[in-house]
Amino acid sequence: MKKSVQLFLILFVTFTSFGQSKKDKVLFTIEGEPTYVSEFSRVYKKNLDIIDKKDQKEIEEYFDLFVEYKLKLKEAQNLNLDEKESYKKELGGYRKQLAKNYLTDNNATEQLVKEAYDRLQKEVKASHILINVSQDAAPKDTLVAYNKIMGIRKSILEGADFGEMAMSHSNDPSAKGNKNIPGNKGNLGYFSAFRMVYPFESAAFSTKVGEVSMPVRTQFGYHILKIEDVRDNAGEITVAHILLMDKKEGETKEDPEQKIKDIYTQVQAGGDFGALAKRFSEDRSSGVNNGVLPKFGRGRLRSKAFEKVAFSLNTPKEISKPFKSEFGWHIVQLVSKHPMKSYEEEKSMLERKIKNDKRATAINTSILKKINRLYTITESENLREDFYKIADVTFFSRNWKKPTDAAFLQKTLFQIKDTKVTYDEFATHLLKNRSRATAKNTDAKEFINRNYNQFKDAKLLAFYEGDLENVNDDFAAIYGEYRDGLLLFDLMETEIWEKAKTDTIGLEKFFNQNKKEYKWKKRVEAIIASCSQEDAAKKVQELLKAGKALDEIKQAVNKDKKVNVIFSPGVYEEGHRNLPKGFKLEKGVSNIFNDGKTDFTIVKVNEIIPSSHKKLSEIKGKVISDYQVYLEKEWIKSLKENYKIKINKRVYRKLKKLVK
Repeated sequence: MKKSVQLFLILFVTFTSFGQSKKDKVLFTIEGEPTYVSEFSRVYKKNLDIIDKKDQKEIEEYFDLFVEYKLKLKEAQNLNLDEKESYKKELGGYRKQLAKNYLTDNNATEQLVKEAYDRLQKEVKASHILINVSQDAAPKDTLVAYNKIMGIRKSILEGADFGEMAMSHSNDPSAKGNKNIPGNKGNLGYFSAFRMVYPFESAAFSTKVGEVSMPVRTQFGYHILKIEDVRDNAGEITVAHILLMDKKEGETKEDPEQKIKDIYTQVQAGGDFGALAKRFSEDRSSGVNNGVLPKFGRGRLRSKAFEKVAFSLNTPKEISKPFKSEFGWHIVQLVSKHPMKSYEEEKSMLERKIKNDKRATAINTSILKKINRLYTITESENLREDFYKIADVTFFSRNWKKPTDAAFLQKTLFQIKDTKVTYDEFATHLLKNRSRATAKNTDAKEFINRNYNQFKDAKLLAFYEGDLENVNDDFAAIYGEYRDGLLLFDLMETEIWEKAKTDTIGLEKFFNQNKKEYKWKKRVEAIIASCSQEDAAKKVQELLKAGKALDEIKQAVNKDKKVNVIFSPGVYEEGHRNLPKGFKLEKGVSNIFNDGKTDFTIVKVNEIIPSSHKKLSEIKGKVISDYQVYLEKEWIKSLKENYKIKINKRVYRKLKKLVK
């Protein structure tokens, strides 16, 4: 329950930072601090469609919850929970995450999303040749690299073999290989969007099959690509599976490998896959749904072994042989194949990926234009020449040090509104990034120019991000919502959740006072026999009545490599999903139950266990959850006694009308 914050804790939006109009009415006060009708109205309307309980949709009921919410917020503030370092850290992390949504340009993002979606429909098979050149190389060195890659391209167009040229000239080590790994001759295999750096990806998708691209520059240097093939993306599949987990140390359950083979034999003999998944699969989340998993695409699963087997199935209802993954033993059945998702379905996911990809540069460019219009930015006229002068012959060596002249370091690089960025900050940035510039042909001026542009852009974006509350009302409102919700979460954790877990005496007392709420239904200690054939079921029933041991029955019934019976001994509560429908809890061997398909079930009841009170150790989690609810109710009572609440009765009577 720790993270199951009640609805009003996470949904209320506070607007205390915004001014109220003169016509706004005070709805109530807590210790003299007013809450206005406009705030209640906005919150109520915002949450109305997502409130499950009908009584909470009524304004009067919702009003009570709202007052409780405000009481808790007041208590949290009085306890100075907003001064805790852990609170500040988590709030800061959320703010940074939220701000990402406001550091974007919707039009530029939309274009990139559409482009990425179109590319994801295909997979391109390409080879490449790379000629290394630093991003900060001097113009003459850049020209040398460009002429070299163009010369290689010319030779290929005149008939030279692309693969042989890659082995001879490419600076990508994988092209040549080594004594242990053969060279790939530049062949990169199939890939789709987001698998390669963006300029390379764009060249791959804009070059026709069989053609060689013009040179494309990335951070690695110049590339040329030859497109070998383009194929449709495989899309997604839905499968069902049966999972038996490996035995843990000390467990006495049956060998999972042998049992999965037995189940596989039943499936091959016509057993219903879904019924067997419900009965035997230890993946309970899918087992209750006939073993069906949510649909997935290539590269989406944690288990490559499972994914490989699943995608090897071609026709619906096709079933794999038993195989092992890191999770245990499986049998997989193909349910259906799905084409690529629609644009609208993929849009949100693609937006997130683009923001973390190099193509986000296009979005940043648009935002930076907005920032430059929004703020007054003044820049030092001589800054580039000043920094060129300090880039001496040791600049790219370990010996170079940041200048120590205080007058130099304190000079203003540029200024945003009232915030100054100093030479010292940029010099520190250069010192840090200069050590990464290891290429021999790196040019100091080019390096300084590129780094200054990146440094300035980053500073502008950071300033805008930190100023969002002042320039964007929507951001301020959402941030305020989370700020208060997180504060109340900390309060609940301190006052309720941790107390419920650590107060063992109070928990036991609560349990004893409410024992009638925690009872077992009638149970049986029994053996459930599952058979795929009626004749086998009759034989098993006869042998169970004769008191034969399970291993003896298996030997008699499971013949000719056919598994005709699987036993599941255990204790089962009345109504348990493994007990057949219509089964009565009676001692002895039951009739044969048939589900109308191919599952024949017999139950041998060895002992009937009467209904009884559960032990605290058996249901501790449930009792703790109930105890938390009880503690919260008592705590709310004390808050109402400790804080002075004054409701404007005249306004309250008109509340429905005012909200409308």
